[in-house]
Amino acid sequence: MLLNDVTLREGDQMPGRDYSVEAKVAAGKALDDLGVGFVQAGFPVTGEKDREAIRRLSAETDAPTVALARSVAGDVDAALDAEADVVEVIIPLSERQLEYALGNSREEATAMAREAVDRAVDGGAEAHVSLVDAFRTDPEHLVAFAERFADVPYITLADTVGARAPPSVASLLADVERAVGLDRIGVHFHDDVGLATANALTAYQAGVARADVSVASLGERAGNPALEEVVVAGATEYGSSFGVDERRLVPTCEAVLDHLGESVEPRKGILGEEVTEHESGIHTAAMLREPSVFEPFDPAEFGGERRLLFGRGTGRSAARVLLERVGVEPTPDHVETLLDALAREGPMGTDEALAFTDAQFADTEFTDR
Repeated sequence: MLLNDVTLREGDQMPGRDYSVEAKVAAGKALDDLGVGFVQAGFPVTGEKDREAIRRLSAETDAPTVALARSVAGDVDAALDAEADVVEVIIPLSERQLEYALGNSREEATAMAREAVDRAVDGGAEAHVSLVDAFRTDPEHLVAFAERFADVPYITLADTVGARAPPSVASLLADVERAVGLDRIGVHFHDDVGLATANALTAYQAGVARADVSVASLGERAGNPALEEVVVAGATEYGSSFGVDERRLVPTCEAVLDHLGESVEPRKGILGEEVTEHESGIHTAAMLREPSVFEPFDPAEFGGERRLLFGRGTGRSAARVLLERVGVEPTPDHVETLLDALAREGPMGTDEALAFTDAQFADTEFTDR
């Protein structure tokens, strides 16, 4: 499964955002270096900013640069003017989208998509299609569309409103797979009910060819499947990092956030500064001996860092391990002395705590080395 990173487009559509050309280019290059399959950089019809960012990324990156376009000539022409490698044409097929958003019949919508795809290809780009609200569309309509667009390399099924859970995702994909296979099918999820990453992984298990992701879930409303979550879960659960360089994952995501002026909550999975910190006495004592007892994965495998903290919350077991590590006999008196000192001076990381412990007992009669 390839990853289509949509951070630059989805993130820029969040309220109050206006990423600059330079920010998009820098972030896009970082994602390209990480190894994502595609970089969806913007919506060219919205203005010259997105057109210039796409133009530059198309010329300066290895990953194909994707431009989003509605199924209208002006949008496609804007994407072609931006020199996008891929024009991703969007069109809805669900009843409510056709009636209340597009105002056309399903046949008319299909014809619009056909014209847009042909226009993009005639203009020298590769054309993909994204079906809006696909997970609330009868599968027979999705299958019929896929059959009529057999020339399109990727057809993405979008859970536009983030309404689906893994069982319904698996069910719809099974229906599509039985009819036309999934080797050209991509997926696009939103995190409105907190299941975007789970849905993307469900789609991977089903056999889809591509999934849309975004750094730290940046995107409209609750965002999209988090790039970092999908990669870590894929690597640890399924043995696949989807083509990206695992050890550069966290630094790259942090760089992208920095380029775009974004930040994450300290408890955000994978990227939050507190999610790999441990201060509980029971946890730190065990993790000094074997980190995996309280970790789902080694953060270093993905470019992150583990931090064990020692201070007021440190327990006797952890204090004993610290004393043993620096060659001091962990007698009850030594343990209590160290706990009092850590409570006064902490919290501190492992290396600092070891140096602190060593210094506390270096010149005392209690040292047994």
